[in-house]
Amino acid sequence: MSFPLSDLTASLRIAPGPIDLAALETDVAPGFDGDKKDGEQALLGLGPELADLQERLFADGKSGGRRSILLVLQGMDTSGKGGTLRSTVGLVDPQGVRITSFKAPTPEERSHDFLWRITKALPPVGLIGVFDRSHYEDVLIARVRSLAPPEEIERRYDAINAWEAELAAEGTTVIKCMLHISAAEQKERLLARLDDETKHWKYNPGDVDERELWPAYQEAYAIAIERTNTEVAPWHVVPADKKWYRNLAIGTLLHDALRSYDLGWPKADFDVEHERRRLLDESPL
Repeated sequence: MSFPLSDLTASLRIAPGPIDLAALETDVAPGFDGDKKDGEQALLGLGPELADLQERLFADGKSGGRRSILLVLQGMDTSGKGGTLRSTVGLVDPQGVRITSFKAPTPEERSHDFLWRITKALPPVGLIGVFDRSHYEDVLIARVRSLAPPEEIERRYDAINAWEAELAAEGTTVIKCMLHISAAEQKERLLARLDDETKHWKYNPGDVDERELWPAYQEAYAIAIERTNTEVAPWHVVPADKKWYRNLAIGTLLHDALRSYDLGWPKADFDVEHERRRLLDESPL
């Protein structure tokens, strides 16, 4: 059984204006009528075409094309950024993907504008770039933890919009996703890590400290999404309590972006028949 995914992307895209994250459910599957098994099969079904489209993008970049994709993954701890990468980006050739995970800025990075280190990590033409966390940390944790003055936070929203508009004009499709998890689901996932000694390495006591600031983070996300939800770089809020749906959603967003390029294969810039004759007529090695 196959399920149409044409409405999934549209159902995740956030309309312009204020956003109430509390009103958006985290354990639903908008745009998809199947269950977990159906969703997992649907994602696997996307795999061959997703890989083909990614290879076309890569070939286009090697042949003078200007296109690239930047997938931005944001979300509270345990929302599944790593799991999403394994399940979706793992379906394509790793040579065509560049993944960057942003941590706290280094002293050198802090000596520059906040977008300096982000710009350095952008994918070259023909590649899919993935940001595990991103420039949005500079208006999220920076706002919640007062790591920058309020006027600087305000400046950054406009700077982000201008920067993303420039990327789009240069040929980069920006796919911005908030993996929307509930506080209750996060608690269960953190407890599961404590219950499994093979997962202790993934547990960070600081995550519990951040949970105490949950309302402040939700407010910061809502403001950031509203202020940077533009036509050229719209936001998608992905319900993330259901891991299978989260993965299917990101896979579909990638698939739809790649398909929108309508790329063929680059034409040979050499005489194919001449090269064929050269190989057929060569002396045995």
